[in-house]
Amino acid sequence: MNKLFAPLVLAAALGAVLAPAHGADAADGAGSPSAAQLQAMGKRFAPVELKADLSALSKGDRAAMAKLIEAAKIIDTLQLRQRWSGNEALWAALRKDGSALGRARQDAFWLNKGPWSGLDDNRSFMPAEYAGIRIPAKKPLGANFYPENASKEALESWMNGLPPAQKADAQWFFTVIRSGPDGKFRTVKYSDEYRADLERLAGLLREAAATTDNASLKKFLGLRADAFLSNDYLASDFAWMDLDSPVDVTIGPYETYNDELFGYKAAFEAYVSIRDQKETQKLAFFGKHLQELEDNLPLDKQYRNPKVGAIAPMVVVNQVYGAGDGNMGVQTAAYNLPNDERVIRERGSKRVMLKNVQEAKFASTLMPISKLVLRAQDQKDLDFDAFFTHILAHEIMHGLGPHHTKKDGKDSTPRQDLKDAYSTIEEAKADITGLWALGYMMDKGLLKDTLGQGAQAERKLYNTFLASAFRTLHFGLTSSHARGMAIQMNYLLDKGAFVANDDGSFSVDFRKIKAAVADLDREFLTIEATGDYARAKAMMARYVVIRPEVQKALDRLSSRVPNDIRPRFVTAEALAR
Repeated sequence: MNKLFAPLVLAAALGAVLAPAHGADAADGAGSPSAAQLQAMGKRFAPVELKADLSALSKGDRAAMAKLIEAAKIIDTLQLRQRWSGNEALWAALRKDGSALGRARQDAFWLNKGPWSGLDDNRSFMPAEYAGIRIPAKKPLGANFYPENASKEALESWMNGLPPAQKADAQWFFTVIRSGPDGKFRTVKYSDEYRADLERLAGLLREAAATTDNASLKKFLGLRADAFLSNDYLASDFAWMDLDSPVDVTIGPYETYNDELFGYKAAFEAYVSIRDQKETQKLAFFGKHLQELEDNLPLDKQYRNPKVGAIAPMVVVNQVYGAGDGNMGVQTAAYNLPNDERVIRERGSKRVMLKNVQEAKFASTLMPISKLVLRAQDQKDLDFDAFFTHILAHEIMHGLGPHHTKKDGKDSTPRQDLKDAYSTIEEAKADITGLWALGYMMDKGLLKDTLGQGAQAERKLYNTFLASAFRTLHFGLTSSHARGMAIQMNYLLDKGAFVANDDGSFSVDFRKIKAAVADLDREFLTIEATGDYARAKAMMARYVVIRPEVQKALDRLSSRVPNDIRPRFVTAEALAR
């Protein structure tokens, strides 16, 4: 992906030392961060203890959860391998270094699942060479999904020259591209590329299935174990959609953020959680209004879906353990899966809200941020329910809107059409459509029991969203979420819906916010409906920047507010004991 933005440098001193070392002193670490500097980088993540109540679990479900946590640790290994071809060797070398610097590097490596800092434009915090391993100055855009030295142009040309079925396989979530003995590209299934580890994973999932007394969990684990070895995840995705169990688990290859070259390939992740049935029942009413929301999207009617899939499940959980892409750098607060458009068209998608993670983020980051970026009179409007409900709406909106396009008379999808721009546009679309949807439902009186209604409820919604925008930008512009938020922030500033005040604070203009949100939403939805890659890239080129007035506010945050949380999974530790 071309860098269309000015990277957010969170700390100037760290930015200087993160310039990778080269030349004669590189192997000795000259120019790379010291132990103290790495520890300072680590403090951008507030340590929190994540707990969940296991008291209601049956003996069989407790045993199943222990097996799932064991399986999740294999997911960490798989994700390391996917992120970079040298990751496993580097991690093994680092673990032999017991010095203060070595321990600090180990800590930074495990936090980022590699030698690049996600909060610092994915720049390396290691020397250019370590233990004989050459370390790229920045994370490779194609991660380890494509041959290391293959250009995007060469890969694209090869894919476009394939017969349709083979091209679809090359672009599929669960394949990697490798160079054959003849130097030509070839497609390899995950089930072949990662066979040994996937066999171990399948065995652990079958052991967990044998212990649980919950039929839906037993079915999902059996089908997912089969999928790891067959490379066909469709049946297990449907079983995951139907999962109704006290033990809630998401495990497998899902999100495509690590593939910054094309956005095609899925990274392994795992979330092992406990269902919060009381909170889940509170949110069920959203499912009743999905078609109404789709029918009223600020989008030309021809692009709306006349029949949204069956009411998609929405669950609230408390996380017990995370692994792979599910525990790397900035922590996931909610997710919306699967990404397979075949499932989305037939059944919609499932939203999982990690409540204990969200509570930790709200307390550790958003509350202190609000005191530095909102006007004094607006700080009282910060509201956890508004924060929590917007994240829910964000996840719902991934499932609404365009999921099917036509290109040159052929069926396609926004993901395929928008390529490397898709993740940024989709995350921004989910954000702003979620905000639009909550405003729409509030106007209809549908949220009076959740967020209230009237002027005070609107103040809480939009002021909490504004503060949360700075929380997202505080991560830097290396993630799709942050790039999408930069678009929203700058667009709303240009429309006068957000206002940069003379004292450095920011506020919402309540006369303009709803219209501006609808206009921006229309732009995102239309880009996806038409698959307009050039329009998406032009929007990113214009808006994925940190403007001076926003940068000044972020500078105030950099030394005073953690960027995110770093969980210690204390319930999982207790279960293991």
